[in-house]
Amino acid sequence: MSQSAATFPISQNADIRFLGKLLGDVIREYGGESLFLRIEDIRVKSVERYRGIAAADGVERGLDGLSLDEAVSVVRGFMLFSMLANLAEDRQSLGHQLDDNLGNVLERLAAQGHSVEESANLLDAALVAPVLTAHPTEVMRKSMLDHRNRIAQLLKLRDAGKHETPDGDLLEPALVRQIALLWQTRALRRERLYVTDEVESALAYMREVFLPVLPSLYARWERMLRHRPKSFLRLGSWIGGDRDGNPNVTADSLAQALRRAGATVLESYLSQVDALAAELSISSELSSVSERVLLLAEQSGDRSPSRSDEPYRRALGTVYARLSATYAKLSGQAPLRPSSLPAEPYPDPDSLRADLADIAHSLRQGGQTKLATCGALGRLIRAVETFGFHLATLDLRQNADVHERVVAELLRVAGVTADYASLPEPARVELLRIELRSPRLLSSPFASYSDETKSELAIIRAAATALETFGPAAIRHYIVSKTESVSDLLEVHMLLKEAGLYRAADSPAARIMAVPLFETIGDLEHAADVMDQWLSLPEVAQSNQVAGYQEVMVGYSDSNKDGGYLTSVWSLHQATRALAATFARHKTRLQLFHGRGGAVGRGGGPSFAAIVAQPTGTVQGRIRITEQGEVIAAKYGTRESAMKNLEAMAAATLLASIEKPEALTTSQARFFAAMEQISQQAFRCYRDLVYGTEGFRTFFRQMTPLSEIAELKIGSRPASRTKSDRIEDLRAIPWVFGWSQARVMLPGWFGVGHALAACGDVALLQEMAATWPFFRATLDNLEMVLAKSDLRIAERYVSLVEDRALAAQIFGRIRDGWHKTHDVLLTITNQSRLLEKHPALDTSIRLRLPYIEPLNLLQVELLKRHRAGERDPRVKQGIQLSINAIATALRNSG
Repeated sequence: MSQSAATFPISQNADIRFLGKLLGDVIREYGGESLFLRIEDIRVKSVERYRGIAAADGVERGLDGLSLDEAVSVVRGFMLFSMLANLAEDRQSLGHQLDDNLGNVLERLAAQGHSVEESANLLDAALVAPVLTAHPTEVMRKSMLDHRNRIAQLLKLRDAGKHETPDGDLLEPALVRQIALLWQTRALRRERLYVTDEVESALAYMREVFLPVLPSLYARWERMLRHRPKSFLRLGSWIGGDRDGNPNVTADSLAQALRRAGATVLESYLSQVDALAAELSISSELSSVSERVLLLAEQSGDRSPSRSDEPYRRALGTVYARLSATYAKLSGQAPLRPSSLPAEPYPDPDSLRADLADIAHSLRQGGQTKLATCGALGRLIRAVETFGFHLATLDLRQNADVHERVVAELLRVAGVTADYASLPEPARVELLRIELRSPRLLSSPFASYSDETKSELAIIRAAATALETFGPAAIRHYIVSKTESVSDLLEVHMLLKEAGLYRAADSPAARIMAVPLFETIGDLEHAADVMDQWLSLPEVAQSNQVAGYQEVMVGYSDSNKDGGYLTSVWSLHQATRALAATFARHKTRLQLFHGRGGAVGRGGGPSFAAIVAQPTGTVQGRIRITEQGEVIAAKYGTRESAMKNLEAMAAATLLASIEKPEALTTSQARFFAAMEQISQQAFRCYRDLVYGTEGFRTFFRQMTPLSEIAELKIGSRPASRTKSDRIEDLRAIPWVFGWSQARVMLPGWFGVGHALAACGDVALLQEMAATWPFFRATLDNLEMVLAKSDLRIAERYVSLVEDRALAAQIFGRIRDGWHKTHDVLLTITNQSRLLEKHPALDTSIRLRLPYIEPLNLLQVELLKRHRAGERDPRVKQGIQLSINAIATALRNSG
């Protein structure tokens, strides 16, 4: 085997071997023979160490003596291999027929006596919504992701037995060119991201993936269900509306996000209508045409003799002209290819759909059934039903503390009460309800307000304008972070009222729903009580009756940072069960919104398993889930992966909503009692380490590249909510990200081992793992985290802590906790090693480990030099590249 072919040749995945060879060729050609040999030497020694056939210090010897330029190049090489390995694995997983698709779920339900009609009826009333957020965990520039996607397209041609691209290029040289472009593309952003950048990044996924994929999925599901389901799977977004801790989100950025989304979806419609007009060349001399289509054709003003017998083309000309006018109205500028015909804009998406439906009905009446119900016209009608003129429903989000200050100022300036913040909760609720019943507004154009209050009022007014412009689906929910009481939600109604979005009248209704976000362990414990009080308010009950549901959001990230992994997932489980019971008593439909991140420490893990493991009665056909950072690229980076992941989400929602639950048995009662005790023990252990150990926050900040992560240009919002260095004030993302980089993964496991070991009843724990989906999913995610951690490498990061005694004491507790967790997990799952029963995941992680270790070792060395005051820009570049590379290799690290 040649040296080139030997580069990166691990795994049974043929794509990884093939891409690794090409990467080696590129490094040799563009980096030189010397660099190639250095990288190859480091790779071989690392692989051999993990195979147990070489000394542990071999990798370090290979890294010794690297110049800064060589170190940066080595990091880039290992980063690109990890990126290509991710692509190869994603392609391999797409080829496997797994259980997480709608067809298999329908078969499973049919075996239990549930008909396809029952499933179709549930989906008609369902809502399944992935919600894209701008949480800063995607370290890869979009330019890099674009090259990766082009490589994926070329590999698809190779799969099909092609030797050339459609442009006539030979496939393998075309692949080499794309990898060479990757090698020569700057991986790091130099400028910080602005909200507009985040909006455009999300729009790229929506334009290139979601817009074409969802109509295709619906066509597949229609065949499976033997019924045309309503558009139950829809897209959501926080980007441009999430103000919690991000002062860069303003009324202007909100308006810009909505305008750009509207322009994006209308551009797609214009393109599809144009293509349809080219396709539907049907002559009225050869097929009958309805009066509605003839009228549309006449309205076009197209008098060309060559199209006089082609009514469908002329009718679509009218549609195009009206869409062009709609684009200009909503975006404020003309489309790239404006119509030359004068036309009125469509008032709403239903009007556009009606015209398209008229064309479809005419085709059907003329005997063109296949043209009417499927193909391009069918996909366009489905797209309009799904995306409207808004593309993705945008949520608003703000912290309850901000609302309190703003409402207090409005009440004070209006002369209602001088110190709202000092009022007890019952008095606040009474005052707010009185004000909400009053028709008067509190704000006045003649009064002076703080910048904060002016900004919040501007946001609400921009939201009101958006609803009038883009329709009610543009913004439906207002998420209230840090919800602790009913007044936190009533304060949102107060703000909505100032823009005409809440009206008391005879039938109180809010045009945007106030949605509580329960995040900490304490908040989750009190969630059902808060919602019981909220749903008991007559005006809220009436408003929810109009909406048909009440949404509640539960946060995984902050609950984990607050109480540790096990207590977080158990508190979420119990909170959602209690919420379901509360909502049932109030005869109100519950819609849960799950705020999950990519890492297990932030609620990550496979979506299918997570949804199916939800407590009985909490899904009910309606669920929203955040998708953020690196998860968006991993799940929705290509159309194929998006189809697989979206279908898995829909299938899991159907299964969790219909599958008959087991009766509440004595065993299940025992499970719950055991989990409660285990959770309490895990909580005490975690809190004692993280919040009860003197010097712990200094240990964390010095051991991990936390401050260096904060310097990455990967998001528009700050890493901390305040200038405090307390862990309580640190955002969950850098908290998890830092531990992942240092290979400790502490948020995903600490406290679990102590708690499970203290339980003592191994047989009970094994029974829980075998029969309880919730506990099984909890252990599966725990096992993945442990497999990605490496305390031998983590110990290198400990050397960064200045107080050696403190470092030894705290890391000793961490090491002890890891071993306890590792050992008890293997006992419960009857395994001799981690992931023994999960061979695919085991192979994936084992593939990566030899390529992550050199990155970690280089990062530690560069961190030492940087913190010692070395200011060579290559040091900082190397650190940031290594953060990028490690995150890429770990996949779900933030």
